[in-house]
Amino acid sequence: MAELLEFELVFALPSGTHDPFMLSDTVFEAGFEDAVIGSGDRRLLAVQIEAAGEDPERVILDAARAILAGLPAGSRIREVRPDLVSLSDVAEKLDVKRQALQQREMPPPVAGGLYRIDEMLEVLTRALEPQAGRRRPRFDLEAARKWFVAGRAARRINARLTMRELDPGTLETVPGGAGGGRRKAG
Repeated sequence: MAELLEFELVFALPSGTHDPFMLSDTVFEAGFEDAVIGSGDRRLLAVQIEAAGEDPERVILDAARAILAGLPAGSRIREVRPDLVSLSDVAEKLDVKRQALQQREMPPPVAGGLYRIDEMLEVLTRALEPQAGRRRPRFDLEAARKWFVAGRAARRINARLTMRELDPGTLETVPGGAGGGRRKAG
């Protein structure tokens, strides 16, 4: 069953000046007419997308490849988001105040107040389980599902990029990458 995902692709652009309108046209021509595009840093292009599919990792990689194909030569994927998230990011998606999350037991942050999205999802899912003597949380985890599901896939893709198992310029598997070219089912 196809699932709707919400994610952001961040591309590193080659040196030089790039017309933001041409970059936007590239995203639209790749089939993402509803994407939110950020080109405030001349070295980066951020594209926020909603897309559907059965395999979140494949959906993200297919979208990234489609956009990458139209970008200037030398462009590469820098990262996929969400991966590491702040309490503010999560609160915004759940339509609650950050302080409401601070009152709950959270996983330990990994760096600079950022949390792994899959660990955050586990904690929030447990918080929804009925507990004697405690009020139910006032957030709708299902409303943010498309973001959390994409986050798990984003973490796997970013890990594969870091381990040099994926080529950042083509997003193809690198034979014999640092991970030995092997990929564990996730």
